[in-house]
Amino acid sequence: MKLAQWLFRFRRVALITIFVVAFWAPWERFGGAHPGSTWLWLAGTLEALGFFPIATSTIVVIAMATLALLLAALVRTWATSYLGSDVVFDKDLHAERVVADGPYRYVRNPLYVGTWLLTAALSILMPPGGALFALVTVTLLILAWVFAEERKLTTERGDAYTAYLKKVPRFFPSVVPRVPAGTARPHWLQGFLGEVHLWGMTLTYLIFAHRYNVTILEQGALIAVGITFLVRAVWRPAIPEHA
Repeated sequence: MKLAQWLFRFRRVALITIFVVAFWAPWERFGGAHPGSTWLWLAGTLEALGFFPIATSTIVVIAMATLALLLAALVRTWATSYLGSDVVFDKDLHAERVVADGPYRYVRNPLYVGTWLLTAALSILMPPGGALFALVTVTLLILAWVFAEERKLTTERGDAYTAYLKKVPRFFPSVVPRVPAGTARPHWLQGFLGEVHLWGMTLTYLIFAHRYNVTILEQGALIAVGITFLVRAVWRPAIPEHA
């Protein structure tokens, strides 16, 4: 099995491992000292550069992180509603069809854009070195996953996918749709339940950010992930029908 395909098959394990290591950041805890959060570091940096006083800088950082989480929840729910939870969470690469509806009319990889936004939003709770580690490794993984998917789809879908590649940007969404709307219909319940952890994290940030307590936000994120595992244990989505 090629490395990229192996990384794709175990992508959730890879992401969880990266986040655990990034939050722990053992290289910054050497000697027993707590390194502090990227949230505090960024706020202090904004103050030092003369942009805002520390109180305002703290609010600016959490506001940007909350916005990133909200965008991640929106774009991944939208994409999952069109692609189908059965495909999104499958361990194998799929190339049975080219989905070019919903967010896929604006950007080829909305799910991975959402994953990167999620990483950025959570990184403010990590130590600075852990945040850098998470952002770099997740970016590299996303690139590996995307190139693996593109090779498989190009091989199996041929000209149809090649034409799509030429029209729709890979990561930075177009302001206007780049391909005509198709006949696929979104399955919003699948999309929401499939990405319920992101909505839980977004609510946690919105409700508890004003307390400026990293531990509370970390606990809320863990609870949201736990709810997701529970939902997936009891819910089996029907495979969407796409014309």
